[in-house]
Amino acid sequence: MNNSTQRVAKPYFIAALALFLGQIIFGLAAGMQYLDGSFLFPAIPFSVSRMVHTNLLIVWLLMAFMGAAYFIVPEEAQTPLFSPRLALATFWVFLAAGAATILAYLLIPYADLAAATGNTVLPTMGRGYLEQPLPTKLGIVLVALSLLFNITMTLAKGRKTSLNVILVAALWGLALLFLPAFYFPEDTVKASYGWWWVVHGWVEGDWELILSALLGFILIKMTGVDREIIEKWMYVIIAMTLVSGIIGIGHHYYYTGAPAYWIWLGSIFSAIEPIPFIMLIAFALRTLFKRRREHPNKAAMLWAMGTPIVAFLGAGLWGFMITLAPVQYVAHGTNFTAAHGHLAFFGAYAMVSLAIISYAMPLLRGRTANSLAAQRWEMTGFWVMVISMVGITLALTGAGLVTVFMQRVGSNPVSFMEAQDYSRPFFWIREAAGLGFLLGLLSYLVSFFVPGEYGYETEFKRALA
Repeated sequence: MNNSTQRVAKPYFIAALALFLGQIIFGLAAGMQYLDGSFLFPAIPFSVSRMVHTNLLIVWLLMAFMGAAYFIVPEEAQTPLFSPRLALATFWVFLAAGAATILAYLLIPYADLAAATGNTVLPTMGRGYLEQPLPTKLGIVLVALSLLFNITMTLAKGRKTSLNVILVAALWGLALLFLPAFYFPEDTVKASYGWWWVVHGWVEGDWELILSALLGFILIKMTGVDREIIEKWMYVIIAMTLVSGIIGIGHHYYYTGAPAYWIWLGSIFSAIEPIPFIMLIAFALRTLFKRRREHPNKAAMLWAMGTPIVAFLGAGLWGFMITLAPVQYVAHGTNFTAAHGHLAFFGAYAMVSLAIISYAMPLLRGRTANSLAAQRWEMTGFWVMVISMVGITLALTGAGLVTVFMQRVGSNPVSFMEAQDYSRPFFWIREAAGLGFLLGLLSYLVSFFVPGEYGYETEFKRALA
């Protein structure tokens, strides 16, 4: 860590982990409601628990990305952050707005919340992941503008590395791609176009650039491999991501009223989307094998190496399973989609966020890495979370297959509720795996409070010299 202004990242990381914990708790509640519809009803119906679960996912990842930007940009620019005070003020505004929105979901009926927050003036509410009231959406825009002003000014006065430019440009893209959230016409086809430009544009396009930048930064710092080698890999991966991701948005336009050519474009370019993740795996492994030093933060390296592998499984393999138009015709809206979503979000974005937090937090606390005892807790959390998420994914895949073969295809399809009854064993497995995931996350969090010796500090600094 080169300067003290990077410390503004710390509250962002702490809040991200707390919100992550909340997301998992509400996910377990929603999973239990699949099995017992009266669970927590009427206090927290399924529509609310699911909405809180998905919104917390978005908020905690944005918190982590912002913290990463405030940590990485000054480091790469070799200059202090333009305005640490603005960064801290932005944090408190974002945290307060997020907390108020979640409380509103829990305490106010959604229709009443929409009426009270100006949805009749500018309709924006009611779409998945974009359920936020209009004031919250406007707040997100202001928070994003504050972040972008701060890091852009920092970049302008400091060193301009390829990694820094990619990260700042990707964060600009993140903000711009949120603007279609304000476009909600009555025409459902046009509404679908706008909605997918936010959701797909983020998770299957722009966020992958952020993923590449965070992973590249960690590997540069931890392996000692030449920056030029890592940056060349990043350029190729990003080019493939943009080509496949932008046109690959067409796989969301199947059968929605869009022109028929999207079936071909969506299928072809979506089939290419796993390639950047395969390249990420090759990039990470090549960097690991050519490393020039052994960093004492083994836990952060484990997260960094695990990220591209799990991301490929979730976003690449499970995404490819359902992306072709003939498959999507029968698989859309089943738990197949949920299986892909859970593993992809965790592998691509949650894991890289945990990786940068694992690398940066010890530095923000005045040491190179956590103690060996703390890292054992953290690495235990890694394996428990990864294995549990694989269990969740397989269970949801099984439930999806039940729906496809018993309700969507065949000469004697059963009703929706009958298919759900046949899926109950998979929902129990999903809930058990979710509890395992919660235990893994708690193990990760416990690692921050485990004391221990830091005797490797001197040896590592000597090796760097």
